[in-house]
Amino acid sequence: MTDPQIALVMLGLFIVLVFAGFPIAFTLMAMGIGFGYYAYYDEGRMFRGLNRLAEEAGGLERFQATLDGYFNNNVFDLFINQTYTVMANEVLTAVPLFLFMGYVVERANIVDRLFSTLNIASKNVPGSMGVAALVTCALFATATGIVGAVVTLMGLLALPAMLRARYDRSFASGIICAGGTLGILIPPSIMLIVYAAASGTSIVRLYAGALLPGFLLAGLYMVYIVSRAVLQPSVAPKPTRDEVPDMPLGELLWLLLTSFLPLALLILAVLGSILGGLATPTEAASIGALGGLVLAVAYRALTFQRLRESVYLTVRTTAMVCWLFVGSYIFSSVFSYLGGEHLISEFVTGLDLTPLQFLILAQIIIFLLGWPLEWSEIIIIFVPIFLPLLAIFEVDPLFFGILVALNLQTSFLTPPMAMSAYYLKGIAPPEVRLVEIFKGVMPFLGMVFLAMVLLYNFPSLVYALPNYFYGN
Repeated sequence: MTDPQIALVMLGLFIVLVFAGFPIAFTLMAMGIGFGYYAYYDEGRMFRGLNRLAEEAGGLERFQATLDGYFNNNVFDLFINQTYTVMANEVLTAVPLFLFMGYVVERANIVDRLFSTLNIASKNVPGSMGVAALVTCALFATATGIVGAVVTLMGLLALPAMLRARYDRSFASGIICAGGTLGILIPPSIMLIVYAAASGTSIVRLYAGALLPGFLLAGLYMVYIVSRAVLQPSVAPKPTRDEVPDMPLGELLWLLLTSFLPLALLILAVLGSILGGLATPTEAASIGALGGLVLAVAYRALTFQRLRESVYLTVRTTAMVCWLFVGSYIFSSVFSYLGGEHLISEFVTGLDLTPLQFLILAQIIIFLLGWPLEWSEIIIIFVPIFLPLLAIFEVDPLFFGILVALNLQTSFLTPPMAMSAYYLKGIAPPEVRLVEIFKGVMPFLGMVFLAMVLLYNFPSLVYALPNYFYGN
């Protein structure tokens, strides 16, 4: 068996083990070290410098020298170097800071005020409660970037209110599931940070490029909600005065000032400092983490218990991402050294695809991977397989990254493994069935595909802001 064939066996075995339920990060490391021991095996290195000691020594010392020789393999140097590379990666430093900001904001009791205020402010808009839920989801998801937390919290807060207002169960569920996933696309997105670290793309240009597509997708969601409420009023009845009371303009402005504005300003400060070149992503994330603490104090929601939970969840999630990077780096290095990357490149180029066909094929594969895998695993493990092919098909990594970010919305919305639906079902009232939630997310899934088509046909949606701020 040739080395490239062994590389394909390595990849196939990894996929089998993932589906069998083994921890992905440690499976990557174990397989990388195991196959890497074969790939980097050098008999001369193993015993060079130790033979003389083994000859002169005897008994236990000779056995120890021989044992040391078996561990004298380049794969262990690779493991140490890749671990250090991840620890020294300045881009990844922003991940725990943004996570901490999100977890603190999540526990600051901001969302209930925000949803109530937006519900009152939009009461004359068709599907007003759905509009308020979507805007709250989008703003909260942008601030946290944690899909599960947004969907769960909004499911506890907004879904019961929408059901009491006689909203269709599928329609209401779809709004919350789709709105909760927007945080992995709209900056400051943790997913884009991870993609930047994996691909070497500028995170600043990625943030600028993701803004318009993110607003486009949120706008498509909004158009669908309002249009559906107009064309089919029974799915989103107009609220009664008892459900949403009238409020003087001054009081409404005060509510907006104290609920919507602080969170919006925090996001704008973080994002504006990055796009304006005033701070690096890591420095801006530090500002965001401090701002989250200030908001929690201002809302009198900062307690030692909540702070401890935020720190614990931040450390746990960061450790998962970083170990995934370590495992992925080792796995991909060995896979490439054995010739697997070259074999895949030859196979894909042999198909004689056009750039459009390559993009469609890559997005279909990522779409299918979204069923069993989380976005972090797809970005860290599988997207790097496509990256060497981008130059062959003259695809810009920036454009490809935004397409992937859009596509990964589907990984949370596509049955049978739609994680947003399962998050919502876990806390929804018993009468809300899982099949109804699946039915509700399908139109939003169509909006994602529409946004991807628009993005390909109008690439200026991606390039306009990066070129305006930073040149071509």
